Amino acid sequence: MKIKSICILLIIFLTSSTSFNANAQNNRLDRIEDGILLDLAKSRTRPQTEVLMFLSKNYQYIDYSIPVGMFVGGAIGQNKELRQNAAYVASSTLISYGLSAIIKKLVKRDRPFIRNVSITPVYEPTRYSFPSGHTALSISTATALSISYPKWYVIAPSFLWAGATSYSRMYLGVHYPTDVAGGAVLGAGTAASLIFLKKP
Repeated sequence: MKIKSICILLIIFLTSSTSFNANAQNNRLDRIEDGILLDLAKSRTRPQTEVLMFLSKNYQYIDYSIPVGMFVGGAIGQNKELRQNAAYVASSTLISYGLSAIIKKLVKRDRPFIRNVSITPVYEPTRYSFPSGHTALSISTATALSISYPKWYVIAPSFLWAGATSYSRMYLGVHYPTDVAGGAVLGAGTAASLIFLKKP
């Protein structure tokens, strides 16, 4: 039943994203999103760019070290709940990664700086744009961790980090807001769909 939910989520993403393939440069949504990225580019500062570039380039270390650290802590402390929750967080993160990669290849939405040459990215990543993989993974990890341990001191830093990582993708000019929104829904949806793996 849970696998079925994930498949339904994937289908929703695919059917709702087909419009990205249409060559509609004059589309109102395109103009709004282009405007947001152009405004963000104008407001860049060197210190802010360095911080957000660091988050964007190193997010995966946090994504993967959280469940590994949980599992090691659970093994050392012989804590079955911690080990099982580590498996839940890891599964959510890995499945979000897989779904994100599949959707990117099927939707094939170009990066903002390819669709609009006026948008200047801080760097030029390869692959396609929708959804934001950085966002999907970081939101998935933050959501699964927060579901496992619903305490403010877990939820607040988790989503502060995930939110900053997600924002960095727009600030750096490599993802549209809808890419980030899609990644956030994908990540949170995956974590929610796999809640049965969490230790009750």
